[in-house]
Amino acid sequence: MKLYDSMGPNPRVVRMFMAEKGIELPKQPVDLRGGENRQPEHLKRNPIGQLPTLELDDGSYLSEITAICEYLEEKNPNPAMIGSTPEQRAECRMWTRRVDLNICEPLLNGFRFGEGLKFFQKRIPCAPEASPGLKMIAANRLQWLDGQMGDKDYLCGKRFTLADILLYCWLDFGGQVGQPLDPANTKIAAWFARVGARPSVNV
Repeated sequence: MKLYDSMGPNPRVVRMFMAEKGIELPKQPVDLRGGENRQPEHLKRNPIGQLPTLELDDGSYLSEITAICEYLEEKNPNPAMIGSTPEQRAECRMWTRRVDLNICEPLLNGFRFGEGLKFFQKRIPCAPEASPGLKMIAANRLQWLDGQMGDKDYLCGKRFTLADILLYCWLDFGGQVGQPLDPANTKIAAWFARVGARPSVNV
């Protein structure tokens, strides 16, 4: 297998997931800023032109970070970063879905249509007028999540999972692109510091 890698939070999610599981794979960098991901060679691997993309041993390609991580977990079950029982896997998938749809997606598009507009407007359809509202939605849903944490160490209680990796990578990115974590979200702030102490964040 080979991972086609690049800058940005999505490739980082997969790298961090791999680091937590002790998985080593060859990586081939793709120049996102230079538009290499939009060239025919990469579009054959991933017709959406996004990253990361995982080349499987049979020569086929897999993209979308959740699909890649779930595949890697099935091939390398231990340590379990999604879950070792149907209940654990379902819990992790529930939180991963909530984080992705309610926080990551609006955060990303708030950036793309705002600070990142000059870069993205020639690559994807953009709606600049939507940027402030999308940022507000991401902030609101993060506030909601703060209220759900209670005394949990991680999104799935005591278990550190893919859901935490996804949220951490995107909140860290948000802090670099004008959407910093509101310190009033004290539970999430403590969680962010807890995850940030893990060696895997440095991949």
